[in-house]
Amino acid sequence: MTRHLVFICFLFSMGSLALSSCTPTNDDNGGDNPLPGTVADVDGNSYDTVRIGTQTWMVQNLKTTKYNDGTDIPGATLASDWPNVITPCYCWYNNDATNKGVYGAMYNWYAVNTGKLCPTGWRVPTMADFDLLRTYLGGMSLCETKIMETGTAHWTVNSAQVTNSSGFTALPGGYRWSSFTGMGSMACWWTSMTNGSSSAWYKSLGGYMMSSNSATKSYGMSVRCIKI
Repeated sequence: MTRHLVFICFLFSMGSLALSSCTPTNDDNGGDNPLPGTVADVDGNSYDTVRIGTQTWMVQNLKTTKYNDGTDIPGATLASDWPNVITPCYCWYNNDATNKGVYGAMYNWYAVNTGKLCPTGWRVPTMADFDLLRTYLGGMSLCETKIMETGTAHWTVNSAQVTNSSGFTALPGGYRWSSFTGMGSMACWWTSMTNGSSSAWYKSLGGYMMSSNSATKSYGMSVRCIKI
């Protein structure tokens, strides 16, 4: 009887082990509607994370006012600052801190280039990172509908085809140079890649199309971090 009981316990424990090894986690789930996680920056802001294919992305735009070593990122509010500055800075859209919660901060590329914007273990994506995301989600004709936030709470125009099935939740935070432009109609994210001495590459999403562009490094744009 004792030997029979031991054998039953062994089978039960082996079954439990197999079950737990098949249970997906945030790190190994690669499909749409993936399991969520969170990460915090040094400024105390918390971000949801989502696994899409082989990549893990933040679900919100970056909103830190400090580098990951704890030092402050200089703020710049004057319109005259942005076209001319060649040092790192950030602002909120319309210089209004109430935009922080939804759209995050706007950074110039000089802040991106410090390599210290994202939390430790995360980085600003390359062009190839965005292209891999688009390919995984079905290419140019399908990707946009799978990454845009649904509805018109933030996008002024949206389509019934938009599902945000990936969980990426792209928001139209616009951009800044001498003035603020595009909130409600355009998402712009810096990449870590330069395009010559005065310009850098970014990805934009508007009109259900993700495109590759370059802009003067003094522009202010959103940053969406990817896990290293």
